[in-house]
Amino acid sequence: MTQLYQAGKGQTTDEMRKIAENEGINVQKLTRRVAKGHVVIPANKNRNTKPCGIGRGLSTKINANLGSSPELEKVELEIEKAQIAVRYGADAVMDLSTGSNFREVRNGIIKSTNVPLGTVPIYQAGIIAAKKRGAVVNMEEDDMFQAIEEQAKEGVDFMTIHSGITLDTVQKVKNSERIMGVVSRGGAFLAAWILHNQEENPLYKNYDYLLEIAREHDVTISLGDGLRPGCLADASDIPQISELIILGDLVKRAKNAGVQVMVEGPGHVPLNQVEANMQIQKTVCKGAPFYVLGPIVTDLAPGYDHITSAIGGALAATAGADFLCYVTPAEHLSIPGLQEVKEGVIASKIAAQAADVAKGHKGAWTKELEMARARKEFDWEKQYQLAFDPDKPRKCRERRPTARNDMCTMCGEFCALRMVRDNM
Repeated sequence: MTQLYQAGKGQTTDEMRKIAENEGINVQKLTRRVAKGHVVIPANKNRNTKPCGIGRGLSTKINANLGSSPELEKVELEIEKAQIAVRYGADAVMDLSTGSNFREVRNGIIKSTNVPLGTVPIYQAGIIAAKKRGAVVNMEEDDMFQAIEEQAKEGVDFMTIHSGITLDTVQKVKNSERIMGVVSRGGAFLAAWILHNQEENPLYKNYDYLLEIAREHDVTISLGDGLRPGCLADASDIPQISELIILGDLVKRAKNAGVQVMVEGPGHVPLNQVEANMQIQKTVCKGAPFYVLGPIVTDLAPGYDHITSAIGGALAATAGADFLCYVTPAEHLSIPGLQEVKEGVIASKIAAQAADVAKGHKGAWTKELEMARARKEFDWEKQYQLAFDPDKPRKCRERRPTARNDMCTMCGEFCALRMVRDNM
């Protein structure tokens, strides 16, 4: 039985109880939100996953993408990236490996972490098809569903499934004035397959079979935004919205089948369109949790896209997004290294915290008040403890020490806090 099915019967699971305790929310209220599909708990039956709730009324969660490619494949490096991401606060990780040793990477992450693990099974299907039959477009339906079933049995907690890429939506892309076309790798695999074979997407055509597999293992379906905009000029266009409408119907079918489901969203979006995108998704998809990449709010910052995505992510989460996919400084440029993974996670943590404060989340405000008191009292150790990256502020202060503990070198003897305190 899935978390959704049990919640629908009024049954509270161990995962629900732990999440309710951690989030400071009434467990019955949480159970009702799971039953309605407003909260998901990615927790495959075949894996001992740390309980993590994503959705309405809960703290904003963040995900870290990693994985090998044919150009750079170091299994141990990808496992270390996953561990670093978790260390600095990632609530989940996704393995997007397309190198030949994709199974080793995935299994290594499963063994070395316990946060929810996500994948994009169409990558595995495409790799196998390219090896056996010469090209990704030579995938067979069995390749796709065998990859989904294999990963479900291994313990993958949530899977990006691009069921909204259809004959119709691909035609809409062809007829559109998009600059970037299809930028989602999984979306491109399926769009190219549809164009080459002139057949309907098997992940759409056989969606009920896909749900059977997901229900058996309690895999949370993350409906992929294969037609997300790849630049600001393409945002909120007909292909993007057309796919979203299909995803809204697929959300309903997943819930009716007892399968947990969330929806992925853009992408590159101008700041003034972010809130509208969140509201449209929540309406079309009946309150399903929304998982956004960024959004990236300017295309002019290669090397700094962790910052552009944090700006967009803070606004998106304030407006209703529940799950932020981090972006690293290496986005659009290369596979991220260890330091870039760390920086991407911290940037997303900042965005999530800022949004949770804006939404009045009790846990977020508790930490803000603790930091305020620590600063007033010049309690440096407490400040380091509360910081997203304790080492950075500690090293910064140690590089520029002062004779007194109740000041820093920015203001020195003219410290505003100390002057007022000493004269009260």
